[in-house]
Amino acid sequence: MDYYNEKDTERKPKIFSTIVLALVCALLGGLIAVLLVPSVYPQSGNSSGGNNVVVQEGEAPLVSNSDSTNFPVVQISKNVGSTVVGISNFQLNGSIFGSGGMSEVGSGSGFIIDAENGYIVTNYHVVEGAEKIMVSLVDGRDLTGILVGGDSRTDLAVVKIEDTTNIKAAQLGDSGLLQVGEPVVAIGNPGGQEFARTVTTGVVSATDRFLMLQGEASFDLIQTDAAINPGNSGGPLVNYKGQVVGVNSAKQDSPGFEGMGFAIPITDAMPTIKQIIEKGYASHPALFINIDDRYTEEYASYKGWPAGCYVSKVQSGGAADKAGIKAADIITEINGVKISNSLELTHELFKYNSGETVTATVFRNKETLSIKVVLGEMRSE
Repeated sequence: MDYYNEKDTERKPKIFSTIVLALVCALLGGLIAVLLVPSVYPQSGNSSGGNNVVVQEGEAPLVSNSDSTNFPVVQISKNVGSTVVGISNFQLNGSIFGSGGMSEVGSGSGFIIDAENGYIVTNYHVVEGAEKIMVSLVDGRDLTGILVGGDSRTDLAVVKIEDTTNIKAAQLGDSGLLQVGEPVVAIGNPGGQEFARTVTTGVVSATDRFLMLQGEASFDLIQTDAAINPGNSGGPLVNYKGQVVGVNSAKQDSPGFEGMGFAIPITDAMPTIKQIIEKGYASHPALFINIDDRYTEEYASYKGWPAGCYVSKVQSGGAADKAGIKAADIITEINGVKISNSLELTHELFKYNSGETVTATVFRNKETLSIKVVLGEMRSE
């Protein structure tokens, strides 16, 4: 028996039309998505499929759609990390005759700048006083390092290894091109070999910082928030092109401060490094005077005198002596730039070369004098 329901005849056409409408909407939606997605999310490179990566010649890939190994920091870690070494400073202990043997008194980092000759850059304070230097390579070898030369006034040193098998040098960049906010990577050995070739990232926070530290005071330093810890000293600060732009040297570790590391700009460091390699020492411009840093701004204010560098001694025959600077003079400016202590004086003098003439502003017997000085040459120890 057939049963006929009038309501069923009304429902079937409606269901069919709903299905057709849904299919049409789905097709239209897919077509719109295909047309609009390229304009909303443009792809770089070719359209042949695979990873679309924009890479300028000589640079690490900056973007990758699927291959995480092409992330720039990964590439930098691989390429530059293999040029980073650990440096251990060994000194005699025990009796004054050395019968107590040697022990490791400190460690730091360095990076290879000349693979053919085995030259490695590091900080002077990493190798200061070392009677034996050990260099740890990425392949696990521990080699004896030879100190080519060091310069406390710039906190730079060069170490050499004889076995140059399978080593490569880091590529150097131009630190003068750095911009505030530019991403950078620090590589080094914080805490020694246990954390060898640790990679940290950050940005350039500033490019003109002055620190009241022997050596670092000679430069306008790069400030970065990439983590720099004890043991990172001497390691490279690297830009996203994989080029070394600085030598990691110091950090602000006062309570309450975070993310304030400092590096010597590589472009400013290279003249000293080249001198050490070529001559075994570095030479710098000098006045040949002794400064008494007990003369502070507070004391100067108390006496009613200007802030500056109090000359306690003038070396006979030196640049200052020849120019007429005398003991008890107070040097307040070099070529119009105010100075208030010996580190600031060094910072200004190191902008010039031996043999150049500068004007020193001097306070003497309540008078202000301008004295022209031909800078002399001073060698590192």
